[in-house]
Amino acid sequence: MNKTAKYAIGGVVLVGVVALAVVAANKNKTKATEVRIEGVESRDLVASVTASGQIQPRTKVDVSADVTGKIVRLVVKEGEMVTKGQLLLQIDPEQATAALQRAEATLASTRAQAAQAKANLIQAQRNYERSLAIQKQSPNLVSEEQLEQLRTQSEVNKALAEAANYSVEQAQASVRDARQALSRTTITAPMSGKITRLNVEEGETAIMGTLNKDAATLLTISDMSILETKVKVDETDVARISVGDSALIQIDAFPDTAFVGQVVEISNSSVNKTGTAAAAGDQAIDYEVRVQLVNPPTETRPDFSATAKIVTARRTKVLSIPIIALTVRENEDLPNGDSAVTVGRQPTKQVGKRDVEGVFIVGTDNKVSFRPVKVGIAGERHFEVLDGLKAGEKIVAGTYQAIRELKDGALVKEAVAEKKPAEKKP
Repeated sequence: MNKTAKYAIGGVVLVGVVALAVVAANKNKTKATEVRIEGVESRDLVASVTASGQIQPRTKVDVSADVTGKIVRLVVKEGEMVTKGQLLLQIDPEQATAALQRAEATLASTRAQAAQAKANLIQAQRNYERSLAIQKQSPNLVSEEQLEQLRTQSEVNKALAEAANYSVEQAQASVRDARQALSRTTITAPMSGKITRLNVEEGETAIMGTLNKDAATLLTISDMSILETKVKVDETDVARISVGDSALIQIDAFPDTAFVGQVVEISNSSVNKTGTAAAAGDQAIDYEVRVQLVNPPTETRPDFSATAKIVTARRTKVLSIPIIALTVRENEDLPNGDSAVTVGRQPTKQVGKRDVEGVFIVGTDNKVSFRPVKVGIAGERHFEVLDGLKAGEKIVAGTYQAIRELKDGALVKEAVAEKKPAEKKP
C-alpha cells in the first residue's frame, strides 16, 4: 500500500472519530433529566404548628412558710388529695407562743397604766374645779397662782391619760401581730387538690418564703381537673395561632393515644433569655402557648412531656402542589431609572432584582418552563395554590437537586420508581 492510500484511510478514520464525538456531544447535550412528575390536584389541607412542652395543671399553689421554724408535725403525703382548710403541717409554735404571751402581758400592763392615768386625771380635774368654785365665792382664799397650777396639773394628767390610751392600742396591735404569727405556724391547704410535690419531712426546718422562694416551697397543691400543656412556639409561627384553635396532643407517657386540646392563652411577651446565649443575642425568640387538654386520662401527672400539633387553618378540595415542587428563581431587573456603574466585586445577588416563587411546568414535548405561582397555606406535604396553575397540569415534583438545577427549556423524563426488595422469610 502506497503512502497516498494510507493518508486517505487515516483521513477517513479521523473524520469518523470527529463525527462520533459530535454525535456524542449532541446526545449528552439533549440528554433528558430524570425527575418526578405529578399532576396538579385538589386536596384537603391542614396547616399546623408543632411544638413541645410539659403537662401542667391550670391552677396550682406552691405552699411556703411565713415564719421560720422546725416542722414538728407533718400530716399529709405526696399524691394525697386534700380539701381547702385541711391541716397540712405544724411548725414549732413555742417561740410564737412566748411572743404572744409577752405581748398579752404588755397589753395588761399598759391597760393598768391607762387606768391609773385616768384616775389621776379625774382627781386633778376635781381639785381644779373645787378650787375654782372656792375662788368665785371667796377670792382671797385661793390665789390665781394656785388656780393656775391646778389647771396645769389637770392638763398634764389629761395628756398622760391620752398617752396611756395610745400605749394600750399599740399593745393591742402587738398582740394581734403575735397571734397572727402563732397562727402561721399551722399551715392549712389554701385550695382543694392533689399534693403533687412534697419537699420536706418532719423534723426539717422551714424557712420564710420571702428569703428564697424555691428553697422555701414546702409542697405544691394542684387542681388536676383542668390540665394543659405549655409549649414554646417560635416567633415565625406564633402569629398564625389564635385563641380557640384546636390541637392534637401526644403525651410521651401514652404513645398510642392522641388527645384533643384547645389553645386558651398566648403570651404577649417572649420567654426570657438566660445564660450566655441571651448575652450574645443569638437565642431564638419563643412565645409560650397554653393548650388545654379535653378529657385527659386520670393517670396524667404534672411535668409529663408532650407535643402539641396546633391546627391553624383548614382548606377543603383546593388545588395543591408538593412542597418540594415550589422553587425560587431570580426575576428580571425592576425598573429603577438610570443604571449605575459598579466598581469592584459585584455581589452574587444584585439590588434591584427579586425572587419569584414558582414551579416547572412539563410540556407535551417533555420540556419544562418556569411559571410563577402564588401559594397559600402549607399542609404537611403540599402547598395550597391560589393562582398560576390549573387542575391537571403536570409539574416537576422532585427531586430537590433536579429542581434546583433545572432551567427553562430543559428536557426531562419521568424517573422510574424503584421497587422495594421483597422481605426474606425467616
